[in-house]
Amino acid sequence: MGFCADHEDVASLCLTVLSTLLENTKIDISSVGFLCVGTETLIDKSKSVKTQLMELFGDQTDIEGVDVKNACYGGTQALFHAVDWIYANWSNERRYAIVVMGDIAVYEAGPARCTGGAGAFAALIGPNALFSIDKGLRACHIANFWDFYKPVVGNSSEYAVVAGSESLRAYLSSVDSTYERYLKKAVKLTKQDLNVDSFVALLYHAPFCTLLKKALGRMVFSDFKNGRRKNTDSHSVLVPFLAMPYMDTLSNRDFSAAVVKFSQQTWLSKVEPNLFFNKRVGNMYTASLYAQLVAFLGRSESLCSVQGHKMLLFSYGSGLASAMFSITINPSRSPDIINQYEVMKKSSKAASERLESRVKVSPERYTETLKMREELISCKVPYTPMALRMSNRAEFDLFPRTFYLKSIDNKWRRLYGQSDEKGLIDISAPSC
Repeated sequence: MGFCADHEDVASLCLTVLSTLLENTKIDISSVGFLCVGTETLIDKSKSVKTQLMELFGDQTDIEGVDVKNACYGGTQALFHAVDWIYANWSNERRYAIVVMGDIAVYEAGPARCTGGAGAFAALIGPNALFSIDKGLRACHIANFWDFYKPVVGNSSEYAVVAGSESLRAYLSSVDSTYERYLKKAVKLTKQDLNVDSFVALLYHAPFCTLLKKALGRMVFSDFKNGRRKNTDSHSVLVPFLAMPYMDTLSNRDFSAAVVKFSQQTWLSKVEPNLFFNKRVGNMYTASLYAQLVAFLGRSESLCSVQGHKMLLFSYGSGLASAMFSITINPSRSPDIINQYEVMKKSSKAASERLESRVKVSPERYTETLKMREELISCKVPYTPMALRMSNRAEFDLFPRTFYLKSIDNKWRRLYGQSDEKGLIDISAPSC
C-alpha cells in the first residue's frame, strides 16, 4: 500500500505526475489550453490545486479549468470536461487539454485503515489519440446518498465518515444502473447489442478488489437475465436467482457467490490482469480506475494486439456520482499513433519499476507516519514538515524529481520543492 508522510500532499503528487507527463510527451506548454484536476483530498476550501500546478507553465496563463470534486469520481468528470473542451475548441485553438487526478486515501485506526493508498494520474487529451472515448456513450447514475463524506463543520480531519455496507450496496447498484443505460445508448447510437464479451477489458473503480468480482458477476448475470448472451448448460446455476427481488441481490450472499463463481473466467481474462497497481498501491481514489488503464497498456504484447478493441470503464464516487463509458483503441498504424503507444508503454514500465524501489516499513511505522499527517492537519504556522526535521530524514527521501511540501508559512501558504536526480531533498533549495 502506498502512503505519504507530512512532506507530501495532493498538490505535490499532482505536480510530480504533471511534470512527468510534460517531460515524457515533450509538449510545448503554449499548446496547452485546458487543465482540470480531479481530487477529493482538499488542502484548501477555496484555492484549487490546479492553480498551484500553474507554476509549471511559467508565463503561459491562458489555460482554462479548475478542480472537480466528488469523492473518487472527480477525476472522471475532469476527464469528461477535458474531452468536451477539445470538441468545443480544437478547430479554433489547436491546443490540447490535460487532466490530472490524485488523492491520498487514509482512514482512522480500525478495519478500514488497510484499504488506504495514494497515487496520481495525468493524461494529455487531443484528437487522433491512441485511446478514444466513444462519443455519446456515457451513462451516469447520480443521486444524493450519505455513504462516505468529510464534513467541514466540527471535523478538522482527513478521515471520512463511512457507512460501509451502505456504500458497497450503492456501488453495486450504480454498476447495475450505468451498465443498463450504457447498453441502451449503444443500441441507439451504434445499432449493436453489446454484452460483457464485447470488450477486451473491464476496468472498475477499485476500493478493494473483492468488490470488483461482485460488480462483474452482476453484469454477467444481467446479460444472462436479459438474453444478451447465449444460454448454455452452465447457466443453470443462475436460474434460481432470476426471480429474486432486486434489492435482495445487493446483499444476498448466495447470489453473490453464484455470480462471482460463474464469471470467474471473465474475471481472469478481462479484469484481474489489469489490477497490478491497485493490488500494490491500494485505493488511489480518483486515480484508482485509471491505474488499470496504465496496467492494461503495460502488459500489452504489441500495438497491433490491442488496436480496434473496446474497453468498458466504470467510475464511482460516494455521495454519489457514477458513470460507465467505453474507450476504443485507435486502429490506425500512423507514425503518431505508434509513437503514442511507445511513449505510454515506456511510462507504464517505469511506473512498474518504481514500485520495486519503494521503502518497506512495518505497520507500526505506518501508524506513526499517519500521526505525522494528523499533526499537519491541526498544525500551527509557520510549519516545516516533520519528515524534513527528523534526524533520520533519509528515510523519507523521495524518487528523483519528486515534488514535496517544503513548508507552510505564517499566512498558511504552502511552498513546494523538488528532489534532485538522486531523490535527495535539499531544504535550502528554492521553493515554488
